[in-house]
Amino acid sequence: MPRALIVGCGCHGRALGERLAASDWQVRGTSRNPEGLAAIEDAGLEATAADPDRPGTILELCGDVAVVVWLLGSATGEGGAVEAIHGPRLERLLEKLVDSPVRGFAYEAAGSVPAVCLRGGREIVERAAETWRIPVTTVEGERSEAGWADRAAASVGGLLSG
Repeated sequence: MPRALIVGCGCHGRALGERLAASDWQVRGTSRNPEGLAAIEDAGLEATAADPDRPGTILELCGDVAVVVWLLGSATGEGGAVEAIHGPRLERLLEKLVDSPVRGFAYEAAGSVPAVCLRGGREIVERAAETWRIPVTTVEGERSEAGWADRAAASVGGLLSG
């Protein structure tokens, strides 16, 4: 049974996690705050504290994970923190994932984060795929669109089928 780590497991991450769990995935979701962790648990998913601004907190969760889902297209934060998690923090994480059991990476390429950050993040993910042969996918579309969670789950699931 594959395990997914959803980084940024808010309400839409929980919906995605529920879809994956219904397809026999084990799902671990991250949050920075206790309320988020409780909501993840209430959704029947494994909850764990982690901060995408500190890649080490994500890496320590990847020992038994097949796919990492970077669901931060609508992340909020202070100053340059949002830009960093779609830039240098993301890049450092991908460099380290090469030496882990992770076999796929899904990047949310839409959301309220400035488009320039999302484009930069997509480019980083695509370079990692080319450089290290990491299977990647992008989660497209606005979260408010009907069927978003189903399409996202299919995209994530497709990482292990090829």
